[in-house]
Amino acid sequence: MKLIPRIVSLMLPLGLIGSLHAAEPERVIFDTDITGDVDDVLALAMLHTLEDRGKCQLLAVTISKENALAAPFVDAVNTFYGQPDLPIGISKTAPHRDSKYLKLAEEKDGDALRYPRDIGVSAEPEEAVSLLRKTLVAQPDGSVTIIQVGLATNLADLLSSKADDLSPLDGPALIRKKVKRASIMAGSLETIGDNNHYLEANVKNHVPSMQQLAAEWPNEVPIIWSGFEIGIAVPYPRESIANDFGYVEHHPVKEAYLLHSGPNHDRPTWDLTSVLYAVFPEREFFGLSGSGRVTVEDDGFTRFQPAKQGRDRFLTLSDEQAARVREALVQLVVQPPKKLP
Repeated sequence: MKLIPRIVSLMLPLGLIGSLHAAEPERVIFDTDITGDVDDVLALAMLHTLEDRGKCQLLAVTISKENALAAPFVDAVNTFYGQPDLPIGISKTAPHRDSKYLKLAEEKDGDALRYPRDIGVSAEPEEAVSLLRKTLVAQPDGSVTIIQVGLATNLADLLSSKADDLSPLDGPALIRKKVKRASIMAGSLETIGDNNHYLEANVKNHVPSMQQLAAEWPNEVPIIWSGFEIGIAVPYPRESIANDFGYVEHHPVKEAYLLHSGPNHDRPTWDLTSVLYAVFPEREFFGLSGSGRVTVEDDGFTRFQPAKQGRDRFLTLSDEQAARVREALVQLVVQPPKKLP
């Protein structure tokens, strides 16, 4: 059991990044395409450990790809981290995606589920847009950060939503009233290698929804884009997967990572970077571009046009920041739940 002292020593520097007087936790909705890549799983774990630190309040999780095991898997992870009743929403318009790791939601040890959950057993997920609207209505004005790390299907559907029993406001008006900012992992805002027209998966896999998001999102609500180039600059160390999760016999983050990437791969931290910025926007983990406007072309390319009063900015990253970000991400991903299952 040498691991726990190691984790504690890692946690101390990150704990010092805030002021001595605790700020109000960031209120967060996490919109994820948790099916294909495994960085979504690490990002979800981060949000739970950040909540344990009092740095955020995870209000809901919405899923932007269709897979029958996606909501059960998310519920299992939430339950592992001590939030079995966290609302989960699924899309009615998202495309299907197969997965290498969602089957963990069905794994059993003997007759019992390895990772307990209610969804798919005694409960069902909500519809994503209804959950988004309900969650926003319940929060103070201008208080919610939406973190989107997948397709834009749910946020596009929110933009298209009309007044209903939940609110007399349509989607854009509700966003304008309740949302503080959006932190979005999508696109490529800088050259990737020698490719200055890189087509990033979250955009090219459902271009119409990302086009709608970029075109119709209210100008008053900032969007901070974390491009493909940020995540590849901060690979998650395989050594952490091998060594830092031994405080329980079975860990959903470790098992999902190994099923997806195997033991010999340092997976880019695309989705984790949007989470880190969203919760600590003032801590200079990243640089920020000047203001401008992102448009999405028909082939899925994200183009940034500078503008003095533009709605959009994108993350930048120096080598020094990359080292600091990597350390922070590892600390947060490996932190045990407050109460072990």
